[in-house]
Amino acid sequence: MTALEVAANLATTLSIALAARNSLHTWWPGIIGCVLFAAVFLQAKLYADLSLQVFFIGTSVLGWWRWRRGEQAGQPPVSRVPPWQVLAMALAAIAVTAGYGTLLHRLTDAYAPYLDSAVLALSVVAQLLLMQRRLETWPVWLAVNTLAVPLFASRELHLTAALYACYWLNAWVGWWRWRAQWQAAGAGR
Repeated sequence: MTALEVAANLATTLSIALAARNSLHTWWPGIIGCVLFAAVFLQAKLYADLSLQVFFIGTSVLGWWRWRRGEQAGQPPVSRVPPWQVLAMALAAIAVTAGYGTLLHRLTDAYAPYLDSAVLALSVVAQLLLMQRRLETWPVWLAVNTLAVPLFASRELHLTAALYACYWLNAWVGWWRWRAQWQAAGAGR
């Protein structure tokens, strides 16, 4: 465990806890955590996760902007995705996992390229859902964390693996809280 891994996890933990609370402030510590995790994953040869951090930085800036704009317009904070979009996102995640995993397997010295790519693909889906305050973000984060814990542990990123196990629990809390907000807004009827 390095100081860099500790700092990345502290910033990311704050961001994830704030996301479960549907707080606008989830985004800025997330950006800091992503910058730090990019360096951690480069050292661990988890190149898909490194790429993912670059994506997270851009989407975090956009998410922050969208959430601020939505709150100012008085829009409902949480909504649902139509079932056909869930299916489309699942198929896209499978395709990205296969394609990027194959690319990493053939062209780099990546560790566990397909598992790493699955974490990337599902994280992209979850992040896009989070940016839109979609309830379905939380089951996708559960899947990401389920895959990420053993991946990070196998690279001796034990603190990161342990925190991702905690993030798995946080995803349950986020799902429960967001569902309650969605229902309270009358959308669940």
